[in-house]
Amino acid sequence: MLKLIGGSYSVEISPIRGPPLVIFRSLVALPFTLLFYYNEGHRGLPKTKQHKLEYTRGLFLFLSYTTAMMGLAALPLADIEAIRFSGPLMITLLSVLMLGEEVGLRHWVALMVGFAGVLLIVRPGTTTFNLGSVFILISVLFYALMVISTRKLHTYDSSATMAYYSSLVYLVAALVLAPLPAIVGAQPDAHPSIAFLIRTWSMPTMLDLTIMAGLGLIWAAWIYFLSRAYSLAPASVLAPFEYVALPISIMWGFLIWQEVPTWLTLAGALLTLASGLYIFYLQRK
Repeated sequence: MLKLIGGSYSVEISPIRGPPLVIFRSLVALPFTLLFYYNEGHRGLPKTKQHKLEYTRGLFLFLSYTTAMMGLAALPLADIEAIRFSGPLMITLLSVLMLGEEVGLRHWVALMVGFAGVLLIVRPGTTTFNLGSVFILISVLFYALMVISTRKLHTYDSSATMAYYSSLVYLVAALVLAPLPAIVGAQPDAHPSIAFLIRTWSMPTMLDLTIMAGLGLIWAAWIYFLSRAYSLAPASVLAPFEYVALPISIMWGFLIWQEVPTWLTLAGALLTLASGLYIFYLQRK
């Protein structure tokens, strides 16, 4: 849905000229996170003793999702999901660097093979290189940081509390970036990823407003269940479910935009997938 309507609306845009896609979605999502909080048996607004970590996690999520949408404007869905396969590899690498987790030689070899697969997909320095790939890689990095933050937070806060603070930070960050298109001005020759971020606002139709509201509900449910999942199970259990996104994305990309992934993209995705699953196999042993 974001790719469909992303050609008409920017990521963040001045609320003076109409309800922005992300701000409007966040406004819809916030009340639903409170419903999840009440469903857990709480009353009032969610409270936390880990404000700094909650806000940091929310910022990681905002940066991950915003850069993902920028990449979405420039790349086929299959390429995006293939690059996102590096997420579990990034989580493993950051766990070693930030959390001090110890891994063996086989882990490092698998990581190198996986990132070699990413290079096959991105193909830096070639004529087929697309700047959108860089934004997807940045998105994966911040997603990994968000997962690590969730690991730390789940012993203190509930999933609904995390979902509430993530939506709140997302809304504030979107409002801060709202004047960006007016400040930068029109950039007719900008790369599609940049244009997606700074495109001037056009008033949405009632159908598109309904879609944006629906995206708000989906967003609230997604961040709640994501927090819940990583609170209840290790990444090694959850990662295989994320890999299911590739065939689904290939299907939608072909049916809607007639996108066909290249052999290099599929080969890179296979390398990254195999290395990620092997790492999780080693971790579970």
